[in-house]
Amino acid sequence: MKIISREEVEESLSYPGFIEVLAKAFASRHTMPPRQVLPLAPGGHDAFAMLPVWDERVIALKAFTYFPENPPPHPSLHSKILVFDRAHGVPLALVDGTAVTYWRTAGVSALASRHLSREDSEAMLLLGTGRLAPYLIRAHASVRPLKKVLLWGRNPDKARHLAKSLQTEFSGLEIDAVPSIQAACEVADIVVAATGSPQVLVHGEWLRPGMHLDCLGNHHAHLRECDTMAVLRSRVYVDTKVNCFKEAGELLVPVDEGVFGLHEVVGEMAELCRAEVPGRQSREEITFFKSVGCALGDLAGALAVMDAC
Repeated sequence: MKIISREEVEESLSYPGFIEVLAKAFASRHTMPPRQVLPLAPGGHDAFAMLPVWDERVIALKAFTYFPENPPPHPSLHSKILVFDRAHGVPLALVDGTAVTYWRTAGVSALASRHLSREDSEAMLLLGTGRLAPYLIRAHASVRPLKKVLLWGRNPDKARHLAKSLQTEFSGLEIDAVPSIQAACEVADIVVAATGSPQVLVHGEWLRPGMHLDCLGNHHAHLRECDTMAVLRSRVYVDTKVNCFKEAGELLVPVDEGVFGLHEVVGEMAELCRAEVPGRQSREEITFFKSVGCALGDLAGALAVMDAC
């Protein structure tokens, strides 16, 4: 059985190639039971999760721990992906799931943007200054002709420091820290929210015609990164219905308010990749994509790394 490290994951994956891998995976036939997220204490945020998936080639199980209040230098997320042969159940590999998660999360976000944002989108507003930020910029810049990235964080000093450090890698992009989400929405074509914020950050009244909004930081049914108006003004898509309809407060809170129905979700990622539902239909419409993560993207990442190693 192969043991594949974080370093090997980082060396094996790149954008936009991995986005094509994800697109093929979502378009393929597979079995993916609902992911299980288990709180480790009542009322707390610490959690343990298991994500199973299988196809004709392999069986995979991703397991991760999420401790959002971990003090430095401990990261909030630890993860491993165990891959078995489908024919005989033989263990094949143990892959560093933390690195795969970053690549997969950003890749799915960019894949959604490829279907839902305007093709000429040049400015992205990124909410969040965590480890995922560089991956999101790399992924989105590989599918859209970005010229500017506006970076917002709850800690302005951290946002400025990150913007400065990222500018070295992304020499073709203008990367600036911004103090106001509302003001940044006036120029952004794509808004990506990747925070653990317990409070609404993006308000629907700030969204302009033609914008694309992607919320991926919240996994709680009672919390959300955008308000109800943002959902009501948008054509809504999700990564997976089975998971988002249990965990995505961005959708479930408007449902509880009686102003939105889950039947109004246009489709999920697999349906977009199979061309079973339409993506963006006009330059003027606002699109919204909500993801909480799914095992299929992790399996795609693990297999891509296994094939490369």
